[in-house]
Amino acid sequence: MDEKIHLQVVDKILLEIAEDAKQRRSNHSLVHPYDAMELIKKNRLGALQLPAQKGGKGYNLRQLFRFVAQLAEADSDVAHILRAHYSYVEQLLRENIDGRHTALLAQIADGVIIGNAVTENSPHQAGSLVFNTKLTADGQDYRLNGIKYFSTGTLYADLVVVTTLDVNAEPIAVIIPTDRIGITIEDDWDGIGQELTGSGTTKFQNVKVHRNELFKKLKGKTPFNAFPQLYLQAVIVGILNSIVGDSATLIQSRKRTFSFAAAQLPRQDPQLLQIIGELSSIVFAAQSMLLAAADVLDEASSHAEQGNIPYDLSHQASLVVAQTKVIIDELALRAATKLFDVGGASATRKSAFLDRHWRNIRTLVSHNPAVYKARAIGDFVVNNKQLPINEVYF
Repeated sequence: MDEKIHLQVVDKILLEIAEDAKQRRSNHSLVHPYDAMELIKKNRLGALQLPAQKGGKGYNLRQLFRFVAQLAEADSDVAHILRAHYSYVEQLLRENIDGRHTALLAQIADGVIIGNAVTENSPHQAGSLVFNTKLTADGQDYRLNGIKYFSTGTLYADLVVVTTLDVNAEPIAVIIPTDRIGITIEDDWDGIGQELTGSGTTKFQNVKVHRNELFKKLKGKTPFNAFPQLYLQAVIVGILNSIVGDSATLIQSRKRTFSFAAAQLPRQDPQLLQIIGELSSIVFAAQSMLLAAADVLDEASSHAEQGNIPYDLSHQASLVVAQTKVIIDELALRAATKLFDVGGASATRKSAFLDRHWRNIRTLVSHNPAVYKARAIGDFVVNNKQLPINEVYF
């Protein structure tokens, strides 16, 4: 399939996903995007990063994050569901030394989707690599026991990456099928936004783990965790595009205005048009930052040696992604509020469902809050203190 045809296929899929999301919203239901995820799997869009000879499209990170933003514009839940998947695919490709991940990459080329079970509800600091989830010996293999939270995407996934302690109490990740006996995936995420991402609890009760399913050790390598943070910014950029589209639709459809408005029709009101212009400019700024940061990540990844990113490049990528988050978070929340200035009180109707943009953005930006990023950036600028890139999302 040549590039033009591929893009046409992608556009068609995105339209179908957007229509599916619209239909589900119109029924005021919380029906999950299973159909959308089947489209993703059927058309193997989870393999976009794979080289063409391995069944993919060879997307670099700029191309991937642009696609994620487009997907988020169609349905932000679906884009968020795939966050762990694309992150792990990036790792698998980078760390495929001597073909150790070739079989797994072949599964991804066939449409397999990966979820995550990383976070624990414990007093340990996030990203500390201290887990209550543990492996115990079972002959030549293992048994896995523990509980994970915020397992975004796992409800829809075929495989799941689980962080745990091995038999020597060292942190390790395993990758196993989600339908294995002893795994319970609960759809109990009750956040105000990103409601259908399946970000609930995953329980592992005496789950069999084969020796060849040990994925990777989690210590001893230069951390490179900027990807999952920038991914969230890509989702936010997609939502911002939706905000501009919904704002334009609102102002075009409104016939009624205030007695003291500057024009007879809202679509001719210079004050409302100014708001649309500001929203459009926010999208341009956010998207430009997203793609610029993606280029820095690409550069860092291209210099990997034996799967490891050189520290200086890893640090620079983390810095740029943190700066991107600090600004996009603020702009996005402002845009989600300004949307209501265009539509007035009628835009707050539940049937309009426009509050979803603010709720979704608020939920996304709350991942590793920007206040910690800004403090770390300031400490680097003023005191030349290196970023804590071994913490989650740095």
